[in-house]
Amino acid sequence: MSESLTFDQLAKHISEVSAQTQSYAKGALNQSLTLRNWLIGYYIVEFEQHGKERAAYGTHLLERLEKEINERGLTQTLFKLSRKFYLTYPQIGAMVSHLSSKGPIAGIGAMPSHFLALSRTDSGSTADERFTTPPETLISKLSFSHIREIMTIDDPFERYFYEFECIRSGWSVKELRRQIATSLFYRAGVSRQPELLFEKASREDTGNTLSLKDPFLFEFLGLDAKDTVDESDIEQVLMDHLTDFLLEMGKGFCFEARQKRIVIDDEYYFIDLVLYNRILHCSVIIELKDDKFTHENFGQLNAYVSYYRKNEMNPGDNPPVGILLCTQKGPQMVEYALSGMDNKLFVSTYMLQLPDKEQLKDFLIRQMEEMGK
Repeated sequence: MSESLTFDQLAKHISEVSAQTQSYAKGALNQSLTLRNWLIGYYIVEFEQHGKERAAYGTHLLERLEKEINERGLTQTLFKLSRKFYLTYPQIGAMVSHLSSKGPIAGIGAMPSHFLALSRTDSGSTADERFTTPPETLISKLSFSHIREIMTIDDPFERYFYEFECIRSGWSVKELRRQIATSLFYRAGVSRQPELLFEKASREDTGNTLSLKDPFLFEFLGLDAKDTVDESDIEQVLMDHLTDFLLEMGKGFCFEARQKRIVIDDEYYFIDLVLYNRILHCSVIIELKDDKFTHENFGQLNAYVSYYRKNEMNPGDNPPVGILLCTQKGPQMVEYALSGMDNKLFVSTYMLQLPDKEQLKDFLIRQMEEMGK
Protein backbone atom coordinates (compact mmCIF):
# COMPACT_ATOMS: atom_id res chain seq x y z
CA MET A 1 0.00 0.00 0.00
CA SER A 2 1.03 3.63 -0.36
CA GLU A 3 2.92 5.57 2.28
CA SER A 4 0.76 7.50 4.73
CA LEU A 5 0.14 11.15 4.00
CA THR A 6 0.47 13.85 6.64
CA PHE A 7 -2.07 16.64 6.72
CA ASP A 8 0.51 19.13 5.41
CA GLN A 9 1.32 16.82 2.50
CA LEU A 10 -2.38 16.41 1.71
CA ALA A 11 -2.88 20.18 1.55
CA LYS A 12 0.31 20.57 -0.53
CA HIS A 13 -0.78 17.94 -3.10
CA ILE A 14 -4.17 19.56 -3.57
CA SER A 15 -2.64 23.05 -3.94
CA GLU A 16 -0.12 21.78 -6.53
CA VAL A 17 -2.74 19.95 -8.58
CA SER A 18 -4.96 23.03 -8.60
CA ALA A 19 -2.14 25.43 -9.54
CA GLN A 20 -0.87 23.31 -12.44
CA THR A 21 -4.28 22.68 -14.04
CA GLN A 22 -5.10 26.39 -14.01
CA SER A 23 -2.11 27.18 -16.24
CA TYR A 24 -3.45 25.37 -19.28
CA ALA A 25 -5.35 26.74 -22.27
CA LYS A 26 -9.10 27.28 -22.02
CA GLY A 27 -9.86 24.50 -24.50
CA ALA A 28 -8.37 21.87 -22.18
CA LEU A 29 -9.49 23.49 -18.95
CA ASN A 30 -12.64 21.41 -18.43
CA GLN A 31 -10.74 18.14 -18.84
CA SER A 32 -7.94 19.37 -16.60
CA LEU A 33 -10.34 20.45 -13.87
CA THR A 34 -12.15 17.12 -14.06
CA LEU A 35 -8.85 15.28 -13.63
CA ARG A 36 -7.91 17.68 -10.85
CA ASN A 37 -11.11 16.89 -8.98
CA TRP A 38 -10.54 13.15 -9.35
CA LEU A 39 -6.99 13.55 -7.98
CA ILE A 40 -8.25 15.64 -5.08
CA GLY A 41 -10.67 12.83 -4.25
CA TYR A 42 -7.87 10.27 -4.50
CA TYR A 43 -5.62 12.14 -2.09
CA ILE A 44 -8.43 12.71 0.41
CA VAL A 45 -9.41 9.02 0.41
CA GLU A 46 -5.76 7.98 0.74
CA PHE A 47 -5.37 10.29 3.72
CA GLU A 48 -8.57 9.10 5.36
CA GLN A 49 -7.75 5.42 4.91
CA HIS A 50 -4.04 5.38 5.65
CA GLY A 51 -2.99 8.70 7.16
CA LYS A 52 -1.70 8.66 10.74
CA GLU A 53 -3.36 12.02 11.42
CA ARG A 54 -6.80 10.80 10.42
CA ALA A 55 -8.10 10.50 13.98
CA ALA A 56 -6.84 13.96 14.87
CA TYR A 57 -8.91 15.66 12.16
CA GLY A 58 -11.89 13.30 11.92
CA THR A 59 -15.08 14.82 10.53
CA HIS A 60 -13.50 18.28 10.39
CA LEU A 61 -10.93 17.26 7.79
CA LEU A 62 -12.58 18.99 4.82
CA GLU A 63 -13.25 22.13 6.82
CA ARG A 64 -9.59 22.27 7.91
CA LEU A 65 -8.47 21.72 4.31
CA GLU A 66 -10.56 24.63 3.04
CA LYS A 67 -9.07 26.95 5.67
CA GLU A 68 -5.50 25.72 5.16
CA ILE A 69 -5.49 25.97 1.35
CA ASN A 70 -7.56 29.20 1.30
CA GLU A 71 -8.00 29.27 -2.48
CA ARG A 72 -11.11 30.27 -4.38
CA GLY A 73 -13.13 27.28 -5.52
CA LEU A 74 -11.42 24.77 -3.24
CA THR A 75 -14.24 24.39 -0.75
CA GLN A 76 -15.70 21.66 1.43
CA THR A 77 -18.40 21.14 -1.18
CA LEU A 78 -15.84 20.50 -3.92
CA PHE A 79 -13.84 18.19 -1.65
CA LYS A 80 -16.96 16.10 -0.92
CA LEU A 81 -17.81 15.88 -4.61
CA SER A 82 -14.20 14.99 -5.49
CA ARG A 83 -14.13 12.20 -2.93
CA LYS A 84 -17.38 10.81 -4.35
CA PHE A 85 -16.01 11.18 -7.90
CA TYR A 86 -12.94 9.08 -7.06
CA LEU A 87 -14.99 6.40 -5.30
CA THR A 88 -17.59 6.25 -8.11
CA TYR A 89 -15.11 6.14 -11.02
CA PRO A 90 -11.92 4.37 -9.81
CA GLN A 91 -11.18 3.27 -13.39
CA ILE A 92 -10.06 6.83 -14.20
CA GLY A 93 -6.91 5.95 -12.25
CA ALA A 94 -5.52 4.07 -15.27
CA MET A 95 -5.78 7.26 -17.33
CA VAL A 96 -4.29 9.43 -14.59
CA SER A 97 -1.38 7.04 -14.16
CA HIS A 98 -0.67 7.12 -17.90
CA LEU A 99 -0.70 10.93 -17.89
CA SER A 100 1.31 11.38 -14.70
CA SER A 101 4.54 11.90 -16.65
CA LYS A 102 3.08 14.23 -19.29
CA GLY A 103 0.16 16.40 -20.23
CA PRO A 104 -2.06 18.37 -17.84
CA ILE A 105 -0.85 16.66 -14.70
CA ALA A 106 2.86 16.48 -15.48
CA GLY A 107 5.11 17.25 -12.57
CA ILE A 108 2.85 16.19 -9.72
CA GLY A 109 5.16 13.33 -8.87
CA ALA A 110 5.07 9.58 -9.33
CA MET A 111 1.84 7.78 -8.52
CA PRO A 112 1.93 5.04 -5.86
CA SER A 113 3.09 1.67 -7.19
CA HIS A 114 -0.21 -0.08 -6.39
CA PHE A 115 -2.30 2.62 -8.01
CA LEU A 116 -2.52 1.44 -11.62
CA ALA A 117 -3.29 -2.18 -10.77
CA LEU A 118 -5.95 -1.14 -8.27
CA SER A 119 -7.68 1.09 -10.81
CA ARG A 120 -7.74 -1.62 -13.46
CA THR A 121 -9.12 -4.17 -11.00
CA ASP A 122 -11.89 -1.86 -9.83
CA SER A 123 -12.77 -0.89 -13.39
CA GLY A 124 -13.42 -4.47 -14.38
CA SER A 125 -15.39 -5.46 -11.30
CA THR A 126 -18.03 -2.74 -11.11
CA ALA A 127 -20.06 -3.45 -14.26
CA ASP A 128 -20.36 -5.27 -17.56
CA GLU A 129 -17.58 -3.89 -19.80
CA ARG A 130 -20.15 -3.24 -22.54
CA PHE A 131 -21.86 -0.80 -20.21
CA THR A 132 -18.84 1.02 -18.79
CA THR A 133 -17.86 4.34 -20.33
CA PRO A 134 -14.09 4.39 -21.06
CA PRO A 135 -12.33 6.93 -18.81
CA GLU A 136 -10.93 8.85 -21.80
CA THR A 137 -14.46 9.26 -23.21
CA LEU A 138 -15.86 10.23 -19.83
CA ILE A 139 -13.25 12.94 -19.32
CA SER A 140 -13.23 14.29 -22.87
CA LYS A 141 -16.99 14.26 -23.59
CA LEU A 142 -18.54 15.25 -20.26
CA SER A 143 -17.81 18.25 -18.08
CA PHE A 144 -17.53 17.81 -14.34
CA SER A 145 -20.90 19.56 -14.05
CA HIS A 146 -22.41 16.73 -16.14
CA ILE A 147 -20.62 14.12 -14.04
CA ARG A 148 -21.83 15.79 -10.86
CA GLU A 149 -25.45 15.32 -11.97
CA ILE A 150 -24.87 11.69 -12.98
CA MET A 151 -23.20 10.90 -9.66
CA THR A 152 -26.54 11.44 -7.92
CA ILE A 153 -27.51 8.01 -9.32
CA ASP A 154 -26.46 4.96 -7.31
CA ASP A 155 -27.08 2.19 -9.86
CA PRO A 156 -24.01 1.71 -12.18
CA PHE A 157 -26.09 0.67 -15.21
CA GLU A 158 -28.44 3.62 -14.82
CA ARG A 159 -25.40 5.93 -14.60
CA TYR A 160 -24.05 4.43 -17.82
CA PHE A 161 -27.42 4.96 -19.51
CA TYR A 162 -27.28 8.70 -18.80
CA GLU A 163 -23.56 8.94 -19.65
CA PHE A 164 -24.18 7.29 -23.01
CA GLU A 165 -27.31 9.24 -23.91
CA CYS A 166 -25.84 12.54 -22.73
CA ILE A 167 -22.78 12.07 -24.95
CA ARG A 168 -24.85 10.78 -27.89
CA SER A 169 -27.41 13.58 -27.73
CA GLY A 170 -25.11 16.41 -26.64
CA TRP A 171 -27.29 17.37 -23.68
CA SER A 172 -26.55 20.52 -21.73
CA VAL A 173 -26.27 20.19 -17.96
CA LYS A 174 -29.78 21.63 -17.62
CA GLU A 175 -31.20 19.10 -20.09
CA LEU A 176 -29.39 16.21 -18.39
CA ARG A 177 -30.80 17.30 -15.05
CA ARG A 178 -34.30 17.42 -16.56
CA GLN A 179 -34.02 13.97 -18.11
CA ILE A 180 -32.87 12.49 -14.78
CA ALA A 181 -35.63 14.31 -12.87
CA THR A 182 -38.30 12.99 -15.23
CA SER A 183 -36.98 9.40 -15.06
CA LEU A 184 -36.01 8.91 -18.70
CA PHE A 185 -34.20 5.69 -17.73
CA TYR A 186 -37.39 4.09 -16.41
CA ARG A 187 -39.62 5.50 -19.12
CA ALA A 188 -37.34 4.00 -21.76
CA GLY A 189 -37.39 0.69 -19.90
CA VAL A 190 -41.17 0.33 -20.13
CA SER A 191 -41.65 1.83 -23.62
CA ARG A 192 -42.36 -0.59 -26.45
CA GLN A 193 -40.46 1.71 -28.82
CA PRO A 194 -37.76 3.59 -26.86
CA GLU A 195 -36.56 5.23 -30.09
CA LEU A 196 -39.83 7.17 -30.35
CA LEU A 197 -39.51 8.20 -26.72
CA PHE A 198 -36.12 9.79 -27.42
CA GLU A 199 -37.52 11.62 -30.42
CA LYS A 200 -40.28 12.99 -28.20
CA ALA A 201 -37.82 13.90 -25.43
CA SER A 202 -35.76 15.98 -27.86
CA ARG A 203 -38.86 17.99 -28.83
CA GLU A 204 -40.26 18.52 -25.34
CA ASP A 205 -40.78 22.10 -24.20
CA THR A 206 -38.49 22.74 -21.24
CA GLY A 207 -40.21 26.00 -20.36
CA ASN A 208 -43.00 24.40 -18.29
CA THR A 209 -43.09 25.39 -14.65
CA LEU A 210 -43.45 21.75 -13.63
CA SER A 211 -41.33 18.88 -15.01
CA LEU A 212 -43.49 15.83 -14.45
CA LYS A 213 -42.22 12.26 -14.29
CA ASP A 214 -43.89 9.70 -16.50
CA PRO A 215 -44.23 7.11 -15.14
CA PHE A 216 -44.03 7.61 -11.39
CA LEU A 217 -42.47 4.60 -9.68
CA PHE A 218 -44.43 3.26 -6.71
CA GLU A 219 -42.50 0.02 -6.23
CA PHE A 220 -41.79 1.07 -2.63
CA LEU A 221 -45.48 0.41 -1.87
CA GLY A 222 -44.84 -3.33 -1.81
CA LEU A 223 -47.91 -4.06 -3.94
CA ASP A 224 -47.53 -6.69 -6.64
CA ALA A 225 -48.76 -5.62 -10.07
CA LYS A 226 -50.80 -8.84 -10.36
CA ASP A 227 -52.68 -8.26 -7.11
CA THR A 228 -56.24 -6.99 -7.23
CA VAL A 229 -55.94 -3.49 -5.82
CA ASP A 230 -58.17 -0.45 -6.17
CA GLU A 231 -57.58 3.29 -5.88
CA SER A 232 -58.24 3.41 -2.14
CA ASP A 233 -55.68 0.63 -1.52
CA ILE A 234 -52.98 2.49 -3.47
CA GLU A 235 -53.92 5.78 -1.84
CA GLN A 236 -53.70 4.27 1.65
CA VAL A 237 -50.29 2.71 1.04
CA LEU A 238 -49.04 5.99 -0.44
CA MET A 239 -49.91 7.62 2.87
CA ASP A 240 -48.17 4.81 4.75
CA HIS A 241 -45.05 5.61 2.68
CA LEU A 242 -45.55 9.37 2.60
CA THR A 243 -41.85 10.29 2.68
CA ASP A 244 -41.03 8.00 -0.26
CA PHE A 245 -44.05 9.31 -2.17
CA LEU A 246 -43.04 12.96 -1.74
CA LEU A 247 -39.47 12.18 -2.79
CA GLU A 248 -40.77 10.43 -5.90
CA MET A 249 -42.90 13.46 -6.76
CA GLY A 250 -39.83 15.71 -6.83
CA LYS A 251 -38.42 18.75 -5.06
CA GLY A 252 -40.46 21.07 -2.87
CA PHE A 253 -43.59 18.96 -2.36
CA CYS A 254 -45.34 19.06 1.05
CA PHE A 255 -48.38 17.04 2.12
CA GLU A 256 -51.55 19.06 2.76
CA ALA A 257 -54.59 16.78 2.75
CA ARG A 258 -56.02 13.39 1.80
CA GLN A 259 -59.67 13.04 0.73
CA LYS A 260 -60.04 16.81 0.96
CA ARG A 261 -63.75 17.56 1.25
CA ILE A 262 -65.15 20.40 -0.85
CA VAL A 263 -68.72 21.53 -1.51
CA ILE A 264 -70.00 22.27 -5.04
CA ASP A 265 -73.74 22.84 -5.65
CA ASP A 266 -74.50 21.72 -2.10
CA GLU A 267 -72.87 18.33 -2.74
CA TYR A 268 -69.74 16.93 -1.14
CA TYR A 269 -66.78 15.96 -3.32
CA PHE A 270 -63.50 14.48 -2.16
CA ILE A 271 -60.12 15.26 -3.71
CA ASP A 272 -57.79 12.26 -3.45
CA LEU A 273 -54.62 14.14 -2.48
CA VAL A 274 -53.62 17.77 -2.07
CA LEU A 275 -49.95 18.76 -1.95
CA TYR A 276 -48.27 22.16 -1.82
CA ASN A 277 -45.08 22.94 -3.73
CA ARG A 278 -43.05 25.50 -1.81
CA ILE A 279 -40.79 26.18 -4.82
CA LEU A 280 -43.65 26.91 -7.23
CA HIS A 281 -45.81 28.42 -4.45
CA CYS A 282 -48.93 26.60 -5.53
CA SER A 283 -51.29 23.83 -4.50
CA VAL A 284 -51.09 20.56 -6.44
CA ILE A 285 -54.35 18.62 -6.83
CA ILE A 286 -53.84 14.88 -7.46
CA GLU A 287 -56.48 12.44 -8.64
CA LEU A 288 -55.45 8.77 -8.59
CA LYS A 289 -57.11 6.26 -10.96
CA ASP A 290 -56.52 2.50 -11.18
CA ASP A 291 -57.47 2.46 -14.87
CA LYS A 292 -56.45 4.07 -18.16
CA PHE A 293 -57.01 7.77 -18.87
CA THR A 294 -60.51 8.97 -19.72
CA HIS A 295 -61.71 12.49 -20.52
CA GLU A 296 -64.34 12.16 -17.77
CA ASN A 297 -61.53 11.87 -15.21
CA PHE A 298 -59.95 14.97 -16.68
CA GLY A 299 -63.20 16.93 -16.40
CA GLN A 300 -63.41 16.01 -12.73
CA LEU A 301 -59.81 17.13 -12.12
CA ASN A 302 -60.40 20.40 -13.96
CA ALA A 303 -63.43 21.13 -11.77
CA TYR A 304 -61.38 20.52 -8.60
CA VAL A 305 -58.54 22.78 -9.78
CA SER A 306 -61.00 25.52 -10.73
CA TYR A 307 -62.62 25.26 -7.30
CA TYR A 308 -59.24 25.54 -5.58
CA ARG A 309 -58.29 28.49 -7.79
CA LYS A 310 -61.41 30.40 -6.76
CA ASN A 311 -61.80 29.38 -3.12
CA GLU A 312 -58.53 28.11 -1.61
CA MET A 313 -55.70 30.31 -2.92
CA ASN A 314 -53.85 32.41 -0.34
CA PRO A 315 -52.13 35.78 -0.96
CA GLY A 316 -48.87 35.17 -2.84
CA ASP A 317 -49.95 31.78 -4.21
CA ASN A 318 -49.70 30.92 -7.87
CA PRO A 319 -52.68 29.18 -9.55
CA PRO A 320 -53.04 25.51 -8.56
CA VAL A 321 -51.82 22.65 -10.73
CA GLY A 322 -53.73 19.42 -11.37
CA ILE A 323 -52.15 15.99 -11.89
CA LEU A 324 -54.08 12.91 -13.01
CA LEU A 325 -52.25 9.66 -12.21
CA CYS A 326 -53.50 6.66 -14.18
CA THR A 327 -52.18 3.30 -15.36
CA GLN A 328 -52.26 4.05 -19.11
CA LYS A 329 -52.84 7.05 -21.36
CA GLY A 330 -53.38 7.61 -25.06
CA PRO A 331 -51.40 10.64 -26.27
CA GLN A 332 -54.06 11.82 -28.73
CA MET A 333 -56.91 11.64 -26.20
CA VAL A 334 -54.79 13.56 -23.69
CA GLU A 335 -54.01 16.19 -26.34
CA TYR A 336 -57.69 16.62 -27.24
CA ALA A 337 -58.80 16.67 -23.61
CA LEU A 338 -56.22 19.35 -22.79
CA SER A 339 -57.24 21.53 -25.71
CA GLY A 340 -58.81 24.80 -24.57
CA MET A 341 -58.14 24.23 -20.87
CA ASP A 342 -57.15 27.38 -18.95
CA ASN A 343 -55.94 25.49 -15.89
CA LYS A 344 -52.52 23.83 -15.75
CA LEU A 345 -53.34 20.13 -15.92
CA PHE A 346 -51.01 17.18 -16.39
CA VAL A 347 -51.48 13.48 -16.99
CA SER A 348 -48.91 10.91 -15.92
CA THR A 349 -48.82 7.16 -15.42
CA TYR A 350 -47.58 5.15 -12.47
CA MET A 351 -46.07 1.69 -12.12
CA LEU A 352 -46.18 -0.71 -9.19
CA GLN A 353 -43.08 -2.58 -10.41
CA LEU A 354 -39.80 -1.60 -12.03
CA PRO A 355 -39.08 -2.66 -15.65
CA ASP A 356 -36.59 -5.35 -16.57
CA LYS A 357 -33.18 -3.84 -17.34
CA GLU A 358 -32.58 -6.38 -20.11
CA GLN A 359 -34.84 -4.38 -22.44
CA LEU A 360 -32.74 -1.27 -21.83
CA LYS A 361 -29.51 -3.19 -22.38
CA ASP A 362 -30.75 -4.47 -25.74
CA PHE A 363 -31.79 -0.94 -26.68
CA LEU A 364 -28.38 0.51 -25.81
CA ILE A 365 -26.59 -2.25 -27.71
CA ARG A 366 -28.64 -1.38 -30.81
CA GLN A 367 -27.70 2.27 -30.40
CA MET A 368 -24.02 1.38 -30.05
CA GLU A 369 -24.18 -0.68 -33.24
CA GLU A 370 -25.81 2.21 -35.09
CA MET A 371 -23.01 4.51 -33.94
CA GLY A 372 -20.46 2.05 -35.32
CA LYS A 373 -19.09 0.84 -31.99
